[in-house]
Amino acid sequence: MERPLPTLLSQALVAWTIEVDNEAEHRLQHQTTRGREGRVEGKGPWLVSYPLWANVLQYLEPEGTTVADLRTRARTSRLLLGGLRRWGYIRFEPPAGEDLKNPPQPAMIVRPTRHARAANEVWPTLPGLIETRWRARFGDPAVDALLAALGPIYDALDIDPPDYLPVVIPTQTGRADAPVLRAASRGDGRARAAPNLATLLAGVLFAFTLDFESVSRIALATSANTLRVLDTDGVRIRDLPVLTGVSKEGNTMCSGWLQRHGCAEQAPDPNAARGQVLRLTAKGRGAQAKYLRVLAATEDDWRTSCGPSAIDAARAALEPLVGDGTLPASPLAAGLEPRPDNWRAGVRRPVVLPHYPMVLHRGAYPDGS
Repeated sequence: MERPLPTLLSQALVAWTIEVDNEAEHRLQHQTTRGREGRVEGKGPWLVSYPLWANVLQYLEPEGTTVADLRTRARTSRLLLGGLRRWGYIRFEPPAGEDLKNPPQPAMIVRPTRHARAANEVWPTLPGLIETRWRARFGDPAVDALLAALGPIYDALDIDPPDYLPVVIPTQTGRADAPVLRAASRGDGRARAAPNLATLLAGVLFAFTLDFESVSRIALATSANTLRVLDTDGVRIRDLPVLTGVSKEGNTMCSGWLQRHGCAEQAPDPNAARGQVLRLTAKGRGAQAKYLRVLAATEDDWRTSCGPSAIDAARAALEPLVGDGTLPASPLAAGLEPRPDNWRAGVRRPVVLPHYPMVLHRGAYPDGS
């Protein structure tokens, strides 16, 4: 069965992001909690993932940036500013009378800390490094074909997507936030760097997501991950991270939304003395079937709007890199082996990559970690 275009885009993007995150962890002073004992490794700010640099930190001015200007530059309002403040990357300077306990107001000034300045010295060097590694691993023709296939689709978008997928909020539908139309984008007077591979992957995927979610009430992030693997017999809840490639916390959020809206129900595992399963209700079966219909219809629409040759070229470039959909057999796996001191070295290795990035408030890691 032909895999959906957003799955191919997602798995390439997630693999790229994990690889760049692993390199950043090696180069940046940071803190992480590793293992059950909760040991803290290193010093510095809490470690975060590439999306928070791409969508937030890179747009901070040394003298400070208003929240409103930051949202304009980022082309998204989902900036995790509260988290970045707690984690040591930014501080707020409110106008007179503003209360920092409230959500950041548009006029508040966001100032980078020394940790953000250090991050802004390291992160910009990494996309080029990872592209060089991909070229060495997959060959120049493969990477050139991917860039050549995605570039025209990205350039033809009528939206101005963020540099990476914004944070998703599965407990509140998980749908993508409102896009910025390219024709209406105010810009900020600063020249933007040419889009790197992750920007192209994320931008095209974001645009596809908006088209999918214009028809589907259930977010693509929820549909492509948790909803996709469920059935009427029931799936053990503890197996969801293995089946989806998404963290336990990400699946819990998606499962909760599906249960609250009558698409799934939790029950004792009939084949074990302990444990719970999650199974589709009749409404959930319909939602799963609609997900597949809308997914296929959206890709058909893209074949019409972008041209069949453009979509075929994107597929032809992505499929050899992604492989058969399992991580052990995917060529992408070669770049995901963590260093021994990397936090991912201490967790269970996935057997699949997510069918859609689960960029959560927990640090914006692409698998919801």
